[in-house]
Amino acid sequence: MAEPAPTEDTKFIRGLGLLDSTMLVAGSMIGSGIFIVSSIIARQVGAPGWLLIVWVVTGVLTLMAALSYGELAAMMPKAGGQYVYLREAFSPLWGFLYGWTLFLVIQTGTIAAVAVGFGRYMGVLVPGISESNYIIAPIRMGGYALSLSTVQFVGLALIALLTFTNTRGLELGKLVQNVFTTAKTGALIALILLGIIVGLRSGGGTANFHDMWTLRGGLQEVGQGLTAATAFGLFVGICVAQTNSLFSADAWNNITFTAGEVINPRRNIPLSLAFGTILVIGLYLLANVAYLAALPFDAIQNAPSDRVATETAKVIFPGAGATIMAIAIMVSTFGCNNGLILAGARAYYAMARDGLFFRRVGELNKYHVPAWGLVIQGIWAAVLVLPRTVKTDAAGNVTYGNLYGNLLDYVISAALIFYILTIIGIFVLRRKRPDAERPYRAFGYPIVPALYVIGAAVILGVLFIYQTATTWPGLIIVLTGVPVYFLWHRRSAV
Repeated sequence: MAEPAPTEDTKFIRGLGLLDSTMLVAGSMIGSGIFIVSSIIARQVGAPGWLLIVWVVTGVLTLMAALSYGELAAMMPKAGGQYVYLREAFSPLWGFLYGWTLFLVIQTGTIAAVAVGFGRYMGVLVPGISESNYIIAPIRMGGYALSLSTVQFVGLALIALLTFTNTRGLELGKLVQNVFTTAKTGALIALILLGIIVGLRSGGGTANFHDMWTLRGGLQEVGQGLTAATAFGLFVGICVAQTNSLFSADAWNNITFTAGEVINPRRNIPLSLAFGTILVIGLYLLANVAYLAALPFDAIQNAPSDRVATETAKVIFPGAGATIMAIAIMVSTFGCNNGLILAGARAYYAMARDGLFFRRVGELNKYHVPAWGLVIQGIWAAVLVLPRTVKTDAAGNVTYGNLYGNLLDYVISAALIFYILTIIGIFVLRRKRPDAERPYRAFGYPIVPALYVIGAAVILGVLFIYQTATTWPGLIIVLTGVPVYFLWHRRSAV
């Protein structure tokens, strides 16, 4: 079959059709979060009904954002996506701050987290792969350490493999994405159907639906001394819980980074945003119904290592549930990381073309992909896999966390700021460029985009007030990009 002709302006190959684009949206969204975070949310909000409400709020916000982004995608179908929208609506500085944060933590940190998650679940199948089985034991440096466990090694190998395959051209990256997104979507549908059927037969979650709103179990603090036991605490809990559910449903915007490679992008990007987010949000809501059908609520709240999907699989497949779920999550994280790696490099490509990143990143290789962007992204993601956080309890026991986990906690609020700004950009560009071609106009404009801005701003305000330890550092990470921007800008002007 003849390869599609490259576009004249960028020499990218337009090889992503509507199905491919939808698979990239859905595949980038579905990682490991949906299989874990419902346990955390259940402790934060304390009742089955409120658990579902958290996911409904996430679904509504995500869908409103995706339907709004469609206007910008159709108006400016260029590689770089959200970076380009912020640049054009506000200034090159705002675009750079987004791209800088994307490279520094949002995209690369997520790639690192998903890769290590893949390694952890591989450890269920291969006992030698463990976070406590070290190739290089932790080297302590105060409250931090560097290590290389067998889980970290698997994560590094996954990043290297998917980075390499994506340097070989869009067709291979697209093939991997389509195969693994189809497989993991099918696995999630199977978990939902079997969880609901087996749950209804066993009656394990009957109480969850007979009494959906009474608080129960140990409630997690959502602010200093604040829990869902009070009405205001419940409101704060629902807002704070969005850091888990919204993060699990994130990366839907990655298709905009690849706009230079989408066939008929003015039509297919808005449609893929709508189709992909509707599919995933629907599956996420149903997955939580399956958890509630199969498990008592306290089992959801207290799932070992928060692996609520694994506990559900154990009910469905006694004796084999953990293994089956490990395979499903490995498939899911493999496909998720492929989408993240494929898309992220296109954003840095656009920055480099503007003189705001390493020059070589703005070049395409003989396969018409930004290979240097992929390589630099892969190197930094690999670097983020190695640092560990160190905690010592009162008994002197030492536990190791992952620095990328802290960084991702910090930038969740920053990512929300950029989403809000991007949607405000729709209003700004309607005023600045009233005559620009808009093949698709934001659904429900101006009400739907405005409701997203208001809803996301409320959540953001709650996070800055009640989750200060993880929100204010995110602003500092973003602001580190200001001097870097002026250095790049001065360099490009020479």
